[in-house]
Amino acid sequence: MMSPAEILSVTIHHGQEKIKRPFLEKAVLGFIGGAMISFGYLLYIRSVASVVDQLGTLASLIGASVFPIGLIVILLGGGELITSNMTAVATSFFAKRVSLADLLKNWLVITLFNVVGAIFVAYVFGHLLGLTSTGAFKEELLRLAQGKVAASWSQELLSGMGCNWFVGIAMWMCYGARDAAGKILAIWFPIMAFVAIGFQHSVANAFVIPAAIFENGSTWLDFGHNFLFVYLGNVLGGTVFVAGFYTLGYRRQMKELKNK
Repeated sequence: MMSPAEILSVTIHHGQEKIKRPFLEKAVLGFIGGAMISFGYLLYIRSVASVVDQLGTLASLIGASVFPIGLIVILLGGGELITSNMTAVATSFFAKRVSLADLLKNWLVITLFNVVGAIFVAYVFGHLLGLTSTGAFKEELLRLAQGKVAASWSQELLSGMGCNWFVGIAMWMCYGARDAAGKILAIWFPIMAFVAIGFQHSVANAFVIPAAIFENGSTWLDFGHNFLFVYLGNVLGGTVFVAGFYTLGYRRQMKELKNK
């Protein structure tokens, strides 16, 4: 495992590489990222729907333990996820390696195609295939979606912030692991934690709320309100609590390593 100062250097490099990607690469990888996170949430629903009444909150821990497959695929297999980019690209920005304009363009494109990928999975696999449109699976979907849109804007903001603190840490530790097994473990536990706690992830919500809309269980207005405030919370969690704090905490040591 790399030291935190070494991870900071690697994260800066990854942030720069994300900016260099041409539009088509960003679009394709952004779509993959949105789809993979949605498949993780679909797996959550399919895993817990039949046991939630018997197990109560323990069922959410079961769902949380399978949800991380989405980010594992993205970080090890390839894909772009805006919540990860909020940390990686912001770290490069704080290191003065990318411009604010480049950061905002990257976030805009990745966000757009993450949402497209999430809604694609919600409609094609959730609605058309019927994986979230029948029986206990539909009931669990609507319960999850209604719980998210029922939150106040301040709760959505704070929940998004807590979520991306964990997601940013998962990405950070993944970059620091030296083999695939280490990377999987580095991703698994922080992601499992944020899901089990109940924090909100903007891209995951771009799957679950539209999936509920397709089953007449929510509205696009509810989705827009939720996405806005959860997204802003995700920005704060990734840029301030991970990119900002670790840059402040390890910038000096990173410079010393490079000067040796």
